[in-house]
Amino acid sequence: MPKKKKLNKKELKSYRDLLIKKKINLLEGINHLTNETLKKTQREASGDLSGYAYHMADMASDVYETDLLLQLASGERKLFMKIDEALRRMEDGEYGFCMSCKKKIGKTRLKAIPHTPYCRGCQEKEEKSGR
Repeated sequence: MPKKKKLNKKELKSYRDLLIKKKINLLEGINHLTNETLKKTQREASGDLSGYAYHMADMASDVYETDLLLQLASGERKLFMKIDEALRRMEDGEYGFCMSCKKKIGKTRLKAIPHTPYCRGCQEKEEKSGR
């Protein structure tokens, strides 16, 4: 089997910078969601600080919004973990190679999705198999 040609230091630095920038943006987004949703009571979030009873429809709406924001945060957490995995693959010398077929991932794909563990063909297979 021929030896895999690794990315050069300049390319690795460029992809590392992209990954770290995405990671910082995710952290900021997660912090914003946390501050806006989880640290407020439902009444504070609605802007109703009066002593009157809180309407059931308002509560349902607030619960739905909170659930939606938590789902978004969960998705961002998963992406955060994928970025960490990509940074680990860099340290291990595996970055830029498909985790399935071991072939080199195209530079255009890495620029668009720097955390991707798969080449385009293997990603399509993963999606079709429902993983």
